[in-house]
Amino acid sequence: MLIYCTIKRYIETGSVSDRKRIGRPRSARTPALKNSVRCRILRNPRRSMPKMSREFCVNHETMRKLVVVDLGMKSYKRENVYHLNDSIRRKRLERCIQLKARFAPGTEDQILLSDEKLFTVEEASNGQNGRILASQSQDIPDSIKYIDRVQKPLSLMVCAGVSADSRTNLISVHQGIKVNSQTYRELVLEPEIASAGEKYLQNHPWIYQQDSAPAHASKVSQGWFREQNIDFISKEGWPPSSPDLNPLDYSVWANLESRACAKSHKSLESLKVSLLSEWQKISQEELRKGVNQFRRRLTSVIHKKGGYIQ
Repeated sequence: MLIYCTIKRYIETGSVSDRKRIGRPRSARTPALKNSVRCRILRNPRRSMPKMSREFCVNHETMRKLVVVDLGMKSYKRENVYHLNDSIRRKRLERCIQLKARFAPGTEDQILLSDEKLFTVEEASNGQNGRILASQSQDIPDSIKYIDRVQKPLSLMVCAGVSADSRTNLISVHQGIKVNSQTYRELVLEPEIASAGEKYLQNHPWIYQQDSAPAHASKVSQGWFREQNIDFISKEGWPPSSPDLNPLDYSVWANLESRACAKSHKSLESLKVSLLSEWQKISQEELRKGVNQFRRRLTSVIHKKGGYIQ
């Protein structure tokens, strides 16, 4: 096709040079600027487009098009993650390999994954999308312009478990109650997990997951599961520092917080009522999507040699 076009252009114009183009030639997004910006980004990818537009004396829209359209790059947000040293990476890799072998494809419905989270009475904010539309800043009422924060807000810890086809009740642990082996057994294990197979998993074979928090990893708690003949992932079997493997951590809790804490609460009772209400409103389909990612995430950690995954 290229040869045909070249011959056709020569027959029509008597030259193989490009035809004279219509419109004003580029004066800003030039090849030289494109190469300079690419080299600068390769040296330091944390550069901001507004700052580069000032450095190269071009407007922001020109720099945005050069980076996004010409260079094919996107701006990604940096993430806070748990620190993983060599020992933790090695344990994550080894235990993910063991868990992947334990849970064959299609067995995601046999696992009940559990976790805890601390919620406060304060309004949940989204730094990326928490925007307000107004003609000017002075027009925005203080009641919606500012998000109140105090040094030590009232807080409520909740615990829950999810599987592909069910969920446990949302269990609340009020501020000031120390979660140890005894309270864990009295508040979570005996009222919810002892009968979970019958209440939530239709008496099918199932496995309970918990992280290695002290109350979970204690001899008392580990022994309780053996006494009850409940299959579970022991403290030596779950990868350390791995919220990226629990759907409650990487999916459910953030959704629940955005719903239940869309506005601040005046009391812990108000927060508790809102959490319980919104917990029941989360669709089982949404929970299933999170649980079904479990095995794929094990594979991702293995590919990363125990490193971070999104």
